Amino acid sequence: MIRTSFPSFRKLLPQSVSASAFSKIGTYNWFTSQPYPLESPNPSYSDDEYADVDWDSLGFGLMATDYMYITKCCEGQHFREGQLSRYGNIELSPAAGVLNYGQGLFEGTKAYRKENGRVLLFRPEQNAIRMKMGAERMCMASPSIDHFVHALKQTVLANKRWIPPPGKGSLYLRPLLLGTGPVLGLAPAPEYTFLIYASPVRNYFKEGSAPLNLHVEENFDRASRRGTGNVKTISNYAPVLMAQTTAKKRGFSDVLYLDSATKKNLEEVSSCNIFIAKGKCIATPATNGTILSGITRKSVIEIAGDLGYQVEERAVGVDELIEADEVFCTGTAVGVAPVGSITYQDKRMEYITGSGTICQELNDTISGIQTGTIEDKKGWIIEVD
Repeated sequence: MIRTSFPSFRKLLPQSVSASAFSKIGTYNWFTSQPYPLESPNPSYSDDEYADVDWDSLGFGLMATDYMYITKCCEGQHFREGQLSRYGNIELSPAAGVLNYGQGLFEGTKAYRKENGRVLLFRPEQNAIRMKMGAERMCMASPSIDHFVHALKQTVLANKRWIPPPGKGSLYLRPLLLGTGPVLGLAPAPEYTFLIYASPVRNYFKEGSAPLNLHVEENFDRASRRGTGNVKTISNYAPVLMAQTTAKKRGFSDVLYLDSATKKNLEEVSSCNIFIAKGKCIATPATNGTILSGITRKSVIEIAGDLGYQVEERAVGVDELIEADEVFCTGTAVGVAPVGSITYQDKRMEYITGSGTICQELNDTISGIQTGTIEDKKGWIIEVD
C-alpha cells in the first residue's frame, strides 16, 4: 500500500477544495472521467523523507513513482482541473486517435532538489508554450500555460520523496498530450487526455558524463521540410530507432542527422540539439522548421552570449565538423553533453573535451542555475512549495 503525505501540496488546491477532497486522489476511471478513491490517503512520511532508492546507481531508466496527474477534455472544450492518480496503466479505446494515427505530443522537464531541501523547476512555462504550439500543429486541444505549470507542481509535490538528493540526479517529468477519443476515419480525435508521470533519473547516455561518440547518418532522415520536425510529436521518435540501433551496435553513442534536402547541413541528434565551437564562436543549426527548438538549447544560447561568446544560429555545414574545436549536445535529458568524436563517411574527427572547455563552462553554469547553486538572474527558476 502506498502511503504519503501532502503538507505542501494542499497549498496548490483551489480554496474551494476541502481537506476531504484528498480522498479523490485515486485510480482514474477512463470511461467516466472520475477517480476511484485510494484505500488509504493517510499521511505517513515526513516532507523530507526519501524513497528507498540506491541514488548512486541511478541511471536514465523508468522507475515508477507514487502518482501521476490526469485530466481530459472533449474536442472544442477546455481542460478541467485534473486529478492525481496512482501511477499505473491506463485504458484506451483501440480506436483512440493516438494509437491509430499518432496524434500525440510529449514534453520533458526536471525538478531539482536544493541543498536546503527546496524544489526547483527550470523554465516550465517554455514547455507549456511548446506544447500549445505543437497541439495547434497536430489539431489537438491543449492545457493553458498556467494549467500546465500548476499540474507539474502538483505532480512534483505528490512525488517529492522520489526527487534525488542534491548532486544525485533529478526528477524527470513527462507531460503527455494524447488523442484518446475513438476515431476510425482520419480525423482529429473527439477527446484528449493530458497526463504527467515522473521518474528519478541521472545521466541519459550510458557513457555517463564521458564524451559522446556520434555517427553521421546519411541513409535516413529525421525530418523533412514543411513536416513536423519542429514539433515534439511522438511520431518523430520511433523512426530514428533503426539508425540509432544500428549505430549503437557499431559502438556509437547516437546518430547525428543531416538535412533531408541536400545532405550537406547538420540538423540534430536523435533526441537533442547540436552545437559546434571554434575559438570564441559557437554555432548551432537554425530552427527553420525541421529542428526542435530545445529549451536547453535556447538557454545555452543566452548563457553563452552573457559569457562573451559569439553565438550564431544558421545553417551549419557538415564540412565544418573538420575545423571545429568542440562539439556538444544540449537537451533536457542530456543537459550539456560533450562530444569526443564524430564519424562521417568513415572519417573520425576528434574534439577537445574536459576541464576548461566551453562545453564544461556552459554545463556548469546552466546546471548551477537549475540546482540553485548559481543565482538565477533571469527569472528562469520556479520554486515548488
